[in-house]
Amino acid sequence: MAQTLILSAMWVLPMVPRGTALKDHAVIVQRDRIAEVLPREAALARYPGAEHRPFPSHALLPGFVNAHTHAAMTLLRGVGSDLPLMDWLQKHVWPAEARLLSPEFVHAGSLLATAEMIRGGTTCFSDMYLFPEDTARVVDQTGLRALLGLTVIDFPTPWAATTQEYFSKGADLAAAWQGHERIGFTVAPHAPYTVGDESLSEIRRRAERLDVPVHMHVHETAHEVATAVAENNERPLDRLKRLGLLERPFNAVHMTQLNERELDWLPSTPLSVVHCAESNLKLASGFCPVHQLLSSGANVALGTDGVASNNDLDMLGEMRTAALLAKGVSGDASAVGAPQALEMATLNGARALGLEQQIGSLEPGKLADLIAIDLGGLEYQPAHDPHTQIVYTATRDSVTDVFVSGRALLRNRELLTLDLDELKDLVGSWQERIDEAH
Repeated sequence: MAQTLILSAMWVLPMVPRGTALKDHAVIVQRDRIAEVLPREAALARYPGAEHRPFPSHALLPGFVNAHTHAAMTLLRGVGSDLPLMDWLQKHVWPAEARLLSPEFVHAGSLLATAEMIRGGTTCFSDMYLFPEDTARVVDQTGLRALLGLTVIDFPTPWAATTQEYFSKGADLAAAWQGHERIGFTVAPHAPYTVGDESLSEIRRRAERLDVPVHMHVHETAHEVATAVAENNERPLDRLKRLGLLERPFNAVHMTQLNERELDWLPSTPLSVVHCAESNLKLASGFCPVHQLLSSGANVALGTDGVASNNDLDMLGEMRTAALLAKGVSGDASAVGAPQALEMATLNGARALGLEQQIGSLEPGKLADLIAIDLGGLEYQPAHDPHTQIVYTATRDSVTDVFVSGRALLRNRELLTLDLDELKDLVGSWQERIDEAH
């Protein structure tokens, strides 16, 4: 019984069936997995010797899955704000990275990102960045779950000088961390405009060999699509389809530029759309047709994108923006209701990452990745519907406790695997260097 933990709460939101809210229930955790979900009194009677942690004014729900991040770019928060995508990339982000990018930069930025994500209720993230071996070490240290992108770009960066070196380093990294209980990988070509056909064909082969998803920015802006058509007479999605990349799990990030023909055939593929609502709004990239995609059966997950283009890694804020934006874009106030928004941030994210059998809902046998959100404050009253209160009212400061594989990473708002004061000092030293370089 010493390895059994009872987490009881005012509400348990298991995510399945959608919209279920169990009043006065408990989640039973044994070692790293969920054993049962029971009424609170039944749980206490069945497991009399177990440790009991009550959350009397809280909702317990699966941890958030942030399906698209550039974690280490947290150190570039606010750099080059209020600019279009290509101006922002070419005049600010890429020059800053050329001067600053290093294993030490990625280590510090990833530490800051994981601290922010834990405090905001994210238990799993899918990352795309350089020096992923350093992000892996941070994930291992902090206790989060992650899929790390084996990045490929057809031009040199501080991490790799040639396309072949990207592939070689990615293969070495996947082999080094094979079998880790919380770290997996994707093959992550940056975008259609930075990766050629030969590289994309090799990416398809490597994704098949590793049995992992492909993770890529696709149809992010109208300029991207128009340029592709002008240069090659082919839209990027058609090109990816022609090269066979959409025959296996593929995470297409942004997808703000979709025509009716694409909307017709996308749901028949194993492609998941990763919607980054706030980043798209900030960069004026366009609007992903989320309601139309969901209505057609496509899987739509949520991502924050990097902090440089969003300014935070806040999945609660992302959910609220995504739900409200879907209503405005579709002209339908019933589009993406609160339960569906929560599903996008949890179970849909797990599906996109190929982890839906392990995480994303509170079901017996799944890994115990879950969070507690306090709905007891005055600002949440009266709490008629916990789904609505979480999506439209809650902020990340209301996340009090976070568990990954049954291990507490946040308790009563206190980080348990990171030293906050040391982290602040580390980030402060990098701020001076970035300000000088920028």
